[in-house]
Amino acid sequence: MTTTRAQVQLDVKEMRFPPCIARQAILTADKEVCGYELLFREGKEEYFFGSDAEGATRSTLNTSVLVGLDVLGDGHPAFINFTRDILQKEYVRLFPKEQIVVEILETVAGDEAMKWSCQRLKHAGYKIALDDFVPGDSRESLVPFSDFIKVDFKAVALADSARLANVHGKTCKMVAEKVETQEDFNAARKAGFTHFQGYFFRRPERLKTRQIPANQATYLRLLQAVSKTDVDLREVEDLIKHEASLCYQLLRYMNSPRFGLFSSVLSIGHAATMLGERELCRWIRLAVTLVIGQDSSSDLVLSSLVRARFCELIGPRVEHGKSDLFLMGILSLMDVILEEPMGVILHHISIDPDTKAQLLDKESPLSPIYELMLAREDGDWAKVATLIAELKLPADFVTDSYNDAMIWARQYTRQM
Repeated sequence: MTTTRAQVQLDVKEMRFPPCIARQAILTADKEVCGYELLFREGKEEYFFGSDAEGATRSTLNTSVLVGLDVLGDGHPAFINFTRDILQKEYVRLFPKEQIVVEILETVAGDEAMKWSCQRLKHAGYKIALDDFVPGDSRESLVPFSDFIKVDFKAVALADSARLANVHGKTCKMVAEKVETQEDFNAARKAGFTHFQGYFFRRPERLKTRQIPANQATYLRLLQAVSKTDVDLREVEDLIKHEASLCYQLLRYMNSPRFGLFSSVLSIGHAATMLGERELCRWIRLAVTLVIGQDSSSDLVLSSLVRARFCELIGPRVEHGKSDLFLMGILSLMDVILEEPMGVILHHISIDPDTKAQLLDKESPLSPIYELMLAREDGDWAKVATLIAELKLPADFVTDSYNDAMIWARQYTRQM
């Protein structure tokens, strides 16, 4: 019997602990994001879709209502793991078919009942992925209904992975999971995989010191200018005027309906006056990040914005001295975006000693905050629990802050 939305009560207050969610990008060979796997956790010990399947579904729906699948997937499909019980009860139909890919766990047997469930899902327009597929997999009978087959690149031998890609790659998109380095990516691509999941794209091997292009040097000088204790607005205005793309974006931003201005903003000086120093500096940091990252994976830019906003939101409740936590988050992926060593990038920017030490992977007073930012992003729930206890932060506050950061980053990238 098909489950309706009304049958699953959406009452956030009934939940013992706030639902936690993280995401990991799935990319094409061109490193374009095509979806995100969502990593859930409910409570202190229970993981998404554990023994209480109906409760876990309620938890996921709560998260979807509060955050939105469009935000969680940044406009791309969200890959979500489902157990046999969830599939047979058709709770999947509670999710919009355009916004999810149904991941069938390795613990689900491919018997006649499951074939029937997959057939009904396909007929309803849902896409299906087989998670952690291996040679001789018991879900072989489900392959004809599948759109994606995911292989753990660390657990399955390279030769076996290549055979799976060769056999099933004609009908399914082959996804290599746990691709952590550029060497992994190259090997998986050579083996026949077309999609890749892991953090390889955040750790590029080619980090060679080179002459930074003139326009990027201007962007870095802008970051430096707005990071000073005493900001010189004339210097900032002059730098913006010499970068046509930023000049255009600022004027477009100021003339957007969100400001509701009665007259148009026609100059950089006028825009600076209308925004004020603090908001102008904030806008520049965001705009520079988006412009610099336009040739990188969209997830790098999105992640840097989420990191920055998350750190900013928890800032009032943690000790961070005079350090700018928003700037720390923005800069944390700049070496990957620019494909330059962090030391070279920081040479062009004047920032406080604690932030500089942290970005250079040295121990600093900001380390617990920085590590929480990374652990929350990765879905390392055990480390998150340890760090929020150390920082004396409520779990629901951290969860809400991260959700708000994802919503904010999604909205901002769509405005620019």
